[in-house]
Order: sequence, then structure tokens, then C-alpha cells
Amino acid sequence: MSEDQKQALLKQTLWNIANDLRGNMDADDFRDYILGFIFYKYLSRKMKLYANEILEPDGLSYDTVESHEQAEDLLEAIRYEALDKLGYFLKPSELFSELAKRGNSGGKNNFILGDLANVLTSIEQSTMGSESEDDFGNLFEDLDLTSSKLGKTEDAKNELIVKVLTHLEGIDFDLENSDSDILGDAYEYLIGQFASGAGKKAGEFYTPQQVSKILAQLVTTNKTKLKSVYDPTCGSGSLLLRVAKEVGDVGEFFGQESNPTTYNLCRMNMIMHDVHYKRFDIYNEDTLVNPSPNHIDKRFEAIVANPPFSANWSASPLFMSDDRFSAYGKLAPKSKADFAFVQHMVHQLDNNGTMACVLPHGVLFRGSAEGHIRKFLIEDKNYLDAVIGLPANIFYGTSIPTCILVLKKKREQPESILFIDASQHYEKVKTQNVLQDQHIDKIVETYRAYCHSERGEESQATIDKYSYVAILDEVKENDYNLNIPRYVDTFEEEEPIDLTTVAKDLKALEADIAKTDATIADFCKQLNIETPF
Repeated sequence: MSEDQKQALLKQTLWNIANDLRGNMDADDFRDYILGFIFYKYLSRKMKLYANEILEPDGLSYDTVESHEQAEDLLEAIRYEALDKLGYFLKPSELFSELAKRGNSGGKNNFILGDLANVLTSIEQSTMGSESEDDFGNLFEDLDLTSSKLGKTEDAKNELIVKVLTHLEGIDFDLENSDSDILGDAYEYLIGQFASGAGKKAGEFYTPQQVSKILAQLVTTNKTKLKSVYDPTCGSGSLLLRVAKEVGDVGEFFGQESNPTTYNLCRMNMIMHDVHYKRFDIYNEDTLVNPSPNHIDKRFEAIVANPPFSANWSASPLFMSDDRFSAYGKLAPKSKADFAFVQHMVHQLDNNGTMACVLPHGVLFRGSAEGHIRKFLIEDKNYLDAVIGLPANIFYGTSIPTCILVLKKKREQPESILFIDASQHYEKVKTQNVLQDQHIDKIVETYRAYCHSERGEESQATIDKYSYVAILDEVKENDYNLNIPRYVDTFEEEEPIDLTTVAKDLKALEADIAKTDATIADFCKQLNIETPF
């Protein structure tokens, strides 16, 4: 079976399990349980594989260590190594497979809720005082095993949990294959599936892969590796991981997320994609109000983001003394924080870096403070590289059309800005508009053609009815209004109308009407009723 076939089978199996077992529980609630238990199984399998690797020279296996006469010394030695290599530690009796086996053993011994809760707590506690403490702390806090959503009685809750563990235990995650990322991709697939059914909440934690792919390819243009990638509103981390797929070699991952549940999901997602805990730093706070003290002085080579659209923020005058906003002279409006996120990202962007973020269309043309900020970015800083219009209804929970802004501090084409209108290039799938690979490729290829153009030849990236390279004077003439139809002419000229033909058609219609009227009048006469005309 090929890697693609294995991945497809695993995705479908996991989704079937989720649907079969959640019963009447809301999908958004069940997500935390199913993803949490998949993560627990992943940690258990990684622990067992690594421990067996350590024990192999002594002819021992991890399954038998706790019954060994030197059990305490062996476990302590393995714990020491595991905390550095994996970031956490699990005893053999705490592994997923052991609890799943006990849950299916029958009798009173199959009640595992209490022990399971203790194991999940133990994973977090095993990291205390170690370098990985912040990365594993409170990871399982959303797995409430006492919740009535799992069942009305303790036995009912236990029965459901045992079913979930049993089904997951029957799946081979293929972790022995170090070149495979099947489980990580399947895990992210599940996140996306839950997001598609979660209404407005979905936008808080998941960016559709079609959009992630565009952003990732934009910021990795001309790059074969990245020192760092950053997402100030990282959700489940899908954007950060997508960048790693596009460029292959990313030194460090940085992100910030305000929602605690989504913050946990992001850290799990990183670990499930085999990103070592020393290589990622995810922070749980409001990015605008409390940016991470570990991030604020760093400058990142790639920045990607899908901030919450037109979110509220305080816009307190105190922010005017904040280095992220002070140079602009104005703050984004209280009811629309879009440009506040842009200002924050520009502040964090390295001189050789690229940032690409998704925003509502209003940022292109709204006036007042937003118009002032837009003008500053273009006229004073000359950071804006491209404006890309996306189709409406491609995000979960909102149907509004969106755009992508690409910004750089050192641009290949400093005398112009690329505009792309991709708003009509999509396929409708059920109720959602979807960007297919050919639509994504056209956006990215057009942008890369613009970047690679020789100075003065940028117009090679101009495609009729699709893209246009505007010199900065044109943007200035439009008072820094970036509304895409001002630059990309998508007007389709209608075919000329032959009035002679139209006149003949009208005469023919009149003749047909007269003939029909005569037929109706004849019928009415035969029926001895009055004609209707």
C-alpha cells in the first residue's frame, strides 16, 4: 500500500471513529476528546519506541522493565534520557496500550477513568523543572473525564472512553517509519473536518489548507530554508506547519494564540508533526495586548497569519507609546483591529523576510485611521508588495470575500505593487467555494513572475482580466485606495446587438401571438364562454 493510500485510509478510519462514537455530543466538544486521545497514543508509542532503543543493548524491552529487579534504576535512567529527547516521560504501565487492554479486560478491573486521568496528569508533571515544561504544561486540561457530556453515570462515561481507546488501539500509526508523517497529516485532517462543522468558531483555530498553501508558498518564494517562521494568531498551528512543508527546512517555529483550548491544540499539532519541543515556542495570550516577552524582540524571516476578521480591541492611547504602533501616528479603530495585527507583524518582520496575511476586503479601501496607516505603509515605508483578492465563501463560518497582503521590508520591485484578482477562480463544492490546485498555482506563479522580473519589466506579471502591476504613482493618484477593481479590469464587453435581427424576431413573435390568440378564441366559441382578451 502506498503512502497516499495509507494516509487516506487512516484519515477515513479516524473520521469514522469520531462520527460513530460521539453520539449526541457536539462535534466541537468531542474534538477535544478524540484529538487528545490520539495525541496520548502518539506520545505512548514514541515513548515505547525510544525506551526500547535505549534498552536494546541490554536485551531488554520496555514492557518488562517494571518487573525487573533493577526497575527503579532503569526507569530513572530512561526518564532522564526521555525528558531531553522527547520532552516527557511515561512508565510502561501508563502507556495507551496498557489502559486500552485493561478497559477491555472485563469485570471491575475495566474501570479506567481514574487511572486515565492520573496518567494524563502524570505526563504533564513529568516535565516539571525540565526545559519542556512550558511546552507540555496543561496540554490535557480540555479532556474533562468527569464531564456529563461523556455519559450520565460513571459506568457510561467509562464505556465510551474504553470504546474510543479500543478503536484507536486497533490502528497502526506507523511511527517506526521516520520518513512518514502520515499520522500528523491525518491529525490535521481531523482538525479541518471538525472545523468545517463548527460554524463561526472554526475560524478561531483553523485556516483552510487551500489558503494555508498560498500563504506558505508566497513567503517561501526564493527560499530553500528558513531560520524562523512566526504566526501571531496561530490557532491550531496549521499555517506554521504548512510553511515547513513548502520549504522543507525551518529552524524554529514561533506562534501566539489567545484561546487556551486552541493553544493546546497547536502544541499537540506541532508534536504530532514531529517538531521537537526545543524548536517551537507557542505562547498563550492576546497578541495585541500581551505579546510574548520571548517573541517581541525577535525578528522573523517568514510571517503568516489569518487574524480574526475585524475584531474588537481596546485601541487605548497607551499603545501610541508602543514601538509596534508609535511610528504610524494613528491606531486601528476599536471595532476593526485588522491593521493593528498588520502593524504588529511588520514590527516582527526581519529585513530579509516576507509576511503574508489574510484580511477582509475593507482594509483595502476604508478611510480615516486605516487609510492613514495604509498610506504610511506604502508612501513612507514602501513595504507593500502585493494585493491578492480571494473568492468569497472559502472560510468556515463567514462568506465574506477576503484578500491577502504581502509585505517585505526589502522588495525586489520597489517602484510598483502587484494586484491579483482571483475572486472568480474557484470551484463550488456543496455550499463552499474551494480553490483547486490550478487556482492556487496561478496565484503563486503570477506573484513569483513579478518577483523574478528584471527591474522595469514587472509588467510581465500582468495578465488580462487577472493581474496588474501598478506603479506607485498610480496608487498615489488613487489616494492609496487599494480596491482591486481600480487596478485589474475584469470588465467583459458584451457582444453587439443586431437590431435588424431583433426586429425580425419581434415580428415573428407577434405573428405567433396572433395565431395563438385565434386558436384560443375558437376554443372559447366552441365552449360558449367569453374570450379572455
